[in-house]
Amino acid sequence: MGSEARKRSREKLRQQREKEKKAAKRNRTLIVVGAAAAVVLLIVGIGYAILNADRSDGYDGPLADRTLQEDGSVVMADEGVSAPVVEVYADYQCPACRQFELLNGDVLKEQAAEGNAIVHYRPVSIFAQRPAPISSNSLRGGAAARAAADHGVFVEFNDKLFEHQPTEGNEGFTVDELKEWFRETGADEEQAAEFDARVEAEAAVVTRFVEEFLPELTADATEQIGEETLGTMVLSDLINWGEGNGHDPGFLDGTYTGEIIEATGNAYTRYSGDNMFRGTPSVYINGELLDNNSAMTTRGLTEAIASADEGEVDTQPMGEGDGGDPE
Repeated sequence: MGSEARKRSREKLRQQREKEKKAAKRNRTLIVVGAAAAVVLLIVGIGYAILNADRSDGYDGPLADRTLQEDGSVVMADEGVSAPVVEVYADYQCPACRQFELLNGDVLKEQAAEGNAIVHYRPVSIFAQRPAPISSNSLRGGAAARAAADHGVFVEFNDKLFEHQPTEGNEGFTVDELKEWFRETGADEEQAAEFDARVEAEAAVVTRFVEEFLPELTADATEQIGEETLGTMVLSDLINWGEGNGHDPGFLDGTYTGEIIEATGNAYTRYSGDNMFRGTPSVYINGELLDNNSAMTTRGLTEAIASADEGEVDTQPMGEGDGGDPE
């Protein structure tokens, strides 16, 4: 074999070895990726199994009495019951709130029906200052739930809203959808007509608030007091500041949109220290904030209720004809 032939032979052998090395490396990578994927699937599978194992078997029994409160919240408990008070703060656009509802919504119904708990639903809108459609979904959902409470079907409508929660970032809770879901609660035609008129009016308020009022208010506040100060203010405080600085919030008066914004502001100021309200879902028993292990598992919530003392609702039932009308 001549020198040139030997060179070609050595080069061919070198190239073959390079190919074998690359192939071996690629196979090792595929093995590692495959193993990692298997681990992820195993973890997801275990998590799914735990989640489903922790869920209750569901509750199809009768609901305890539901009483609309002066601040727009709803208390579910039969008359005369003495039990721990479970307050649930939720935003209808909040995915974690939907998860809580899927896990523990039936637990709360059953605990209230058996007289073991007084359930206090406190809808809020922590997303009201986010860009649309997150903000508008949140506010329309909250206002519609409040309108459903006027007709004694808050809990049933609450379930509908979480069942059909729009994917975050997609527009949902349209007026037509809200009307349809209300009829599915068993409401009669007179109730449906009143609900329809209310959600149409509230939707117009939400649009004005999200598209006109809040952007103008935020831009002005940013210029006058700065982003740092603005970042420390809850929405209701910002609205109060705007009222004294040329931004009239009068169109919110008497509306359920305004009511849920106020309820959200009150949540931030009602608690302090370790019990401070920071977001949704927030679950309190007798004013004590539950950690996620207790609030977001069926066993944890059930045990927290069973170990708590009797509590007292801190709101008053609404009298007849106390609801406002949007302009």
